[in-house]
Amino acid sequence: MIQRKQSLWLLVAALLNSGLLYFCLYKAHTLVNGIDTETCMRVNGPNEFLLLLLTLVLIILPIVAIFLFKNRKQQRSLVYLNIVAVIGFIATLLMHVANFNSQANPTPTTGGYAFGSVLPVLSIIFLIMAIRGINKDQKLVKSLDRLR
Repeated sequence: MIQRKQSLWLLVAALLNSGLLYFCLYKAHTLVNGIDTETCMRVNGPNEFLLLLLTLVLIILPIVAIFLFKNRKQQRSLVYLNIVAVIGFIATLLMHVANFNSQANPTPTTGGYAFGSVLPVLSIIFLIMAIRGINKDQKLVKSLDRLR
């Protein structure tokens, strides 16, 4: 049901994950002929197929979970799967950043994580809030079943 709190949290998590397609994940500064240039690593970059695939999974899973409101056990399992996928995305991102720094030509002088790298962490927070809402609904349904 769209009216439930967990549906709102799942929608926010999906929107945060879709932000990965638009924002830079990592920015590196290099010196080319004495000019400081900035290179931005994105999910939809040329060599980032795995990150793009994981991002699409991270966007689709919460949306599917919203419409599983009648089966709370399956909805909760899907949210747990999404949390594991977000953690996998973060691990893959760290590996790609390490490869990006070591294979870049010329070697970056400085680099730092951009706004897009914070979005998966925020997504995990909203997914945990969704799980809490699902658990509260399950508890409410069980208490109503006892009254019958």
